[in-house]
Amino acid sequence: MTGTTATRDKTAIRDAATVIVVRDGDSDDPRVLMGQRGAKAAFMPNKFVFPGGAVDAGDRDIALGAEISQPCRNRLGEDAADDVWQALCVAATRELWEETGLILGRPGSWQDNVPTDWQSFAATGHVPDASGLTFVFRALTPPGRPRRFDARFFLADADALVGDLDDFSRASDELSHLQWIPLSQVRSFDLPFITEVVLAEVTANLRSGTRPDSTPFFRNDDEESLFLRLHGRPMSQAQ
Repeated sequence: MTGTTATRDKTAIRDAATVIVVRDGDSDDPRVLMGQRGAKAAFMPNKFVFPGGAVDAGDRDIALGAEISQPCRNRLGEDAADDVWQALCVAATRELWEETGLILGRPGSWQDNVPTDWQSFAATGHVPDASGLTFVFRALTPPGRPRRFDARFFLADADALVGDLDDFSRASDELSHLQWIPLSQVRSFDLPFITEVVLAEVTANLRSGTRPDSTPFFRNDDEESLFLRLHGRPMSQAQ
């Protein structure tokens, strides 16, 4: 997770992107990529989580080599700014690269000056590619937590990644014990509550082999907690 924190309001709710990478999705026991947060982390210390983090201001200025599907764009824009979908997809790609060293991109060159956060990614000869992402869950962190995020969870097939799926040598130190965990074993790890909820949804979808026509939204605010479904509307209707 990058970005300047000196002047940031830590009580503000920040947009965030999380990537659930599934390996061997058509097998009897697919695997998901997870790592462990540090013991001193302010948010979810010691927990095993998916790669992800907050959207940085610069993410809105990064062009995508390919976009996420239109239905996902519509759902990402529901109850949110219409243009947030691109920043979220960019953040998902960046966080996956920073925390695992794996590339969600396609071969291409950068036309403008490459931002500092993206220089190592650009050096691989790729531009970010969101076409392999599917928007599968949204969750708002409950009040009272040291950090609050409006997190969007994206599903990606490991086949969409570039390079050796077991090579984490370029990963930052934000997550330790990076590994592919079989779904049959993942609940034996120390997981955040919301991660268990998302995993149940993803597991059900993988087993059914279907893509739902809506996205779950677990919304926690000061008044109540609601479990909603985002169906999405065409952008022309959402204005």
